[in-house]
Amino acid sequence: MDDVKKSVERADILIEALPYIRRFTGKTIVIKYGGHAMVDEGLKDSFARDVVLMKYIGLNPVVVHGGGPQIGSFLKKLGKNSTFVQGMRVTDEETMDIVEMVLVGKVNKEIVGLINRHGGLAIGLSGKDARLIRAEKYFLSAEKVKDTPPEIIDIGLVGKVTAINAEIIASLTADGVIPVIAPTGVGEHGETYNINADLVAGAVAAALAAEKLILLTDVPGVLNGQGELINTMDEGTTRRMIEDGTIAGGMFPKVKCCLKSLKAGVKKAHIVDGRLKHTILLEMFTDQGIGTEIVL
Repeated sequence: MDDVKKSVERADILIEALPYIRRFTGKTIVIKYGGHAMVDEGLKDSFARDVVLMKYIGLNPVVVHGGGPQIGSFLKKLGKNSTFVQGMRVTDEETMDIVEMVLVGKVNKEIVGLINRHGGLAIGLSGKDARLIRAEKYFLSAEKVKDTPPEIIDIGLVGKVTAINAEIIASLTADGVIPVIAPTGVGEHGETYNINADLVAGAVAAALAAEKLILLTDVPGVLNGQGELINTMDEGTTRRMIEDGTIAGGMFPKVKCCLKSLKAGVKKAHIVDGRLKHTILLEMFTDQGIGTEIVL
């Protein structure tokens, strides 16, 4: 009898997912894959299965991945220290070669391999492929003294997105392919730039007018001043929390990226806990959801 009850509960879960599957069929979902989910072997396997499932039930997942810890580890093996300014990795030409090698040659292909192993059809891309991610040099600024012009800081071959070749991605998804994108961009003269993966994911989602942008993180989502998870928040609430310092540190650029993508046409943005198995499926296909949903 217990086995029958468990089977009925499983069927109830599938029925709960039905209206969401119907709503999102044919829609593009951009997922920024990073953090602990890229390190833990069980989570890596779970993520690949979830992405394949999304494709098989009619959605168009597009994966943009990070790789900061992997880059840092490789640089350390080579005896090269990582230097950060305002959370951004200073990237000279030698470091850029390593970044490209690790992100494009190792991390990207590992994700592609996992998805393909579980029955998907994934292809890895970098910003150089068909000029997928066009970029220009990014300069940081820092205020030295109040009411004086900010100091402009050159952090090397770090870029910002200027354009996304959305046609290439749309063509691949229409052919049943799952694009897996490394966050490197190409400049006007063919130079390679290291770009923050959250920013690339937001730009890709905006260019594709995606239904959803989902950022995987190592926290439950956006927390309020009491440390409690906020399930849904609009632009006004988000900006107030930024102003009062509740949203700060690593969460600040993620939230800012979400707002920017929403203003560019993305329907909804989500910040979810990548440390949990099936976190994407729980957010998309259950009534309760998981993590924080951001809307305008």
